[in-house]
Amino acid sequence: MRIALLEDDSTQSLIVTSCLRNAGHEVHEFRLTADLKRFCARESVDLYLLDWIVPDQSGEEFLRWLRSERNDATPAIFLTSRDAEEDVVAGLSAGADDFIIKPLNQRILLSRIEAVMRRAKPRDVHAILELPPYRIDPAQNLISLKGEALELTEKEFALALFMFRNVGRLISRGHMLEAVWGRSPDIPTRTVDTHVSRVRNKLQLRPENGFRVVPTYNFGYRLEQVDAQQAEA
Repeated sequence: MRIALLEDDSTQSLIVTSCLRNAGHEVHEFRLTADLKRFCARESVDLYLLDWIVPDQSGEEFLRWLRSERNDATPAIFLTSRDAEEDVVAGLSAGADDFIIKPLNQRILLSRIEAVMRRAKPRDVHAILELPPYRIDPAQNLISLKGEALELTEKEFALALFMFRNVGRLISRGHMLEAVWGRSPDIPTRTVDTHVSRVRNKLQLRPENGFRVVPTYNFGYRLEQVDAQQAEA
C-alpha cells in the first residue's frame, strides 16, 4: 500500500516509517504541509497519516483542503497527542477516518490502518471481480471478456487488476508504478503509459464494453465505468 506521512518530528517519522516499511508498505515522508500539497498535485496514495500540529499548516487544515478543494476521499488517519474530545470531533468532522493518540503502539497502528482500509475497500484479495463484460480472477491471473480469456503478461494483468480495483479513481503514474513494479528508480514512468496502452487495447476498454481509460495530463489515469447502451446509441 502507498502511504503519505505528514510528521515534522524526525524521531516520530522514523518510528512510523520503519514500522510501515517493515510491514511491506511504501511510505512518502513530509515535514511540511506545503510539500505534501505539492506532492498531491502530481501523485495519489492509498492512505494519509497526518500529524495535527505542523509548522506551516495543521493536518486538520490540510485534510479540509484535500476533501473540499481536491474532492479527494482517500482514507486519512490523524496521529497526534491531542486527545481532548473537541479535538477528536474536529478531526473527524474535517474528514478523518480514525484518530490515533501518541505515543504510538506499532501493532495498534498497523491494526487500525488495516481496519480503516478494510472499511474503505472491503474485499478479499483473491475474490473474483465480476464487472460485466469482464471477469477478473486474481487467483488464476486471468481476465476474460464476454467469456473469452485474454492473453496478458504478468505486469499487464497486475496493472489491469489494480485499475479495476480502483474504478472511478484518478491514479497517478507513480502510484501505478509502485503498485505494479515496486519502488524502483530504474523504471521510467513512461513504462506505465506503455502498459496502460497495451491493457486498453488488449482488454478493449471502450465505451461499448462499459469502460474507458481517461488520461489526465501530467498526473495519471482513471478507469471509468460508462453506460454501454448510451455509448452505442
